[in-house]
Amino acid sequence: MYIVTNRTVDESKHSENEAFGSKPIEGPNELRLAEATRRGNRWHIDILPDQVTPSMAKSVDLNPDYTYPASAYVARKLIEKSGHGAQKSGRNLLLFVHGYNNDMTDVLDRAETLEQNYGVEVIVFSWPANGGGVHGVLSYKSDKRDALASVGAFNRVLEKLEVLVSDFHAQYVMDLEARAEARFADNAAAWDRYFAKEVEKHCPFTVNLMLHSMGNYLYKHLLGSSVYSGDRLLFDNVVMVAADTNNENHAEWVDRIPYRNRLYITINENDGALKASRLKMGEQQKARLGHYLRRLDSRVATYIDFTGQPYVGDSHAYFEDKPLNNKKVLEFFRVALNGQVAEKPTRYDPSRNVHLSLIHISEPTRLGMIS
Repeated sequence: MYIVTNRTVDESKHSENEAFGSKPIEGPNELRLAEATRRGNRWHIDILPDQVTPSMAKSVDLNPDYTYPASAYVARKLIEKSGHGAQKSGRNLLLFVHGYNNDMTDVLDRAETLEQNYGVEVIVFSWPANGGGVHGVLSYKSDKRDALASVGAFNRVLEKLEVLVSDFHAQYVMDLEARAEARFADNAAAWDRYFAKEVEKHCPFTVNLMLHSMGNYLYKHLLGSSVYSGDRLLFDNVVMVAADTNNENHAEWVDRIPYRNRLYITINENDGALKASRLKMGEQQKARLGHYLRRLDSRVATYIDFTGQPYVGDSHAYFEDKPLNNKKVLEFFRVALNGQVAEKPTRYDPSRNVHLSLIHISEPTRLGMIS
């Protein structure tokens, strides 16, 4: 998988916790790209050069005599990995932004789990979220400062992803044109029919954003920043999971989030990590968006309530591990993270403006719920 980061990097190191540092890169929102490969129980990291080397260019069928940014190499590799191009079908892209107190092993293991559980191709944005080597309240405050310092870098991530997706689309179209030419070079009408049919079947893929925990805090502050370009319609679905940011007045910034299909906010009132988060800052820390079922007043968000559902418990990451024993949880995230409409099988409670994502064990199957 591929990582884009504003952490310091050491190109001579290849283990995840040596190649990536715990501090932001010095400089105006500088970013680096890296490739992570699973080797047994370990990760192997290659920090990519800013400019593609001739051998790298040749390996992905780029002209080695030309100069390309690392993103061009990543776009070609993603085509190969995700099954677009010569394959009959492909995987959708998911940009994953992690939360508080995550080292790189945590981040990569979680991203790999997302790929395995939901059939997506994950690109990770990793910001310095290690707590600066401290724990508890100091760690939490340190990561909040690092999140604020990462706002400009995150904006550049969105810019780079837009270019990468554009390159991805362009390469897909080029491959498809080559296949059409090979089959129907002497029949223009058949060429056009084949091309149109294949585009409708397989392209475009969806591009989606998943923000977990304090990753939502980072996005909130980007939306309010002077560096933010608000006209970037990049994502089909935006999925805000266990948002560690204030519920109060959240509609003011949530309603500014651009998306093509759905904006989901998931809530678990019993979320143990968000309860602890609220306590860490004392009275200054207000009710968190990801564990509070009042004032759900965004005009554009679709709120999904996971509270009290089988296997969810006090989980802060109910998109993985034990909560997935509940197949309805698994199905919600599979559909949402692939850019589709995930709330159709739910029951809507208009009094609270929230969708009940699952059936409680004591309830019969009815009212359009998942059966």
